[in-house]
Amino acid sequence: MIRLEDIHLTLNSLAGPVNILRGISLNIPDGEAVGMIGPSGSGKSTLMSVIGGLEKPSTGSVAIDGQDITSMNEDELALFRRGRVGIVFQSFHLIPTMTALENVAVPMELLGQKDAFDIAREELEIVGLADRLDHYPGQLSGGEQQRVALARALAPGPGLLLADEPTGNLDATTGQSIVELMFELHDTRNTTLVLITHDAGLADRCDRVITLRDGLVDSDSAVAGEATPVAQAG
Repeated sequence: MIRLEDIHLTLNSLAGPVNILRGISLNIPDGEAVGMIGPSGSGKSTLMSVIGGLEKPSTGSVAIDGQDITSMNEDELALFRRGRVGIVFQSFHLIPTMTALENVAVPMELLGQKDAFDIAREELEIVGLADRLDHYPGQLSGGEQQRVALARALAPGPGLLLADEPTGNLDATTGQSIVELMFELHDTRNTTLVLITHDAGLADRCDRVITLRDGLVDSDSAVAGEATPVAQAG
């Protein structure tokens, strides 16, 4: 599902070039759940943005589901993501002037799906929001907003789900319910899941844990195995 080859990303700053990613190569097979951990500033969210086509690497190649997206422009990337890649952010990113139902249906309407609202209604029922269809984000709790965001990400049936600290803005109990729901939907739909988190315990629920440090893969292991350092050239 995901193939990264020697990914570097360098950003310019007033102090000079900043190397965010410094040569990352990864293969993530279809259907695998991968937890990505590491200290703040290690490059986790940036790497997720590269995988999702939201950020272009300075050098290296990115292939998703067998298709090289490295040279695609913004419009091509947006079209590629539709229906293929679902993304859940820490801060929900719901449209405040749209109801829960509309927030989930609109991305599918952009795909030209005539039954977008029917699918959206079903997805919201699956995440436990059958009685919140006509509520606006401001009328929903944080946990309910994240459920809407999860329904929106999964409604088009993507093969890849990217989740960046999906419980970061939630209390422990609400966050746990979102985690249970996310893994349940991952299992039933056989999506490939890349989960960015600071919580090592949460990462351990995945099939595999990748640790980033200073823009490099520090370790990469199956959860049942023992992590071993991965040496990469800077």
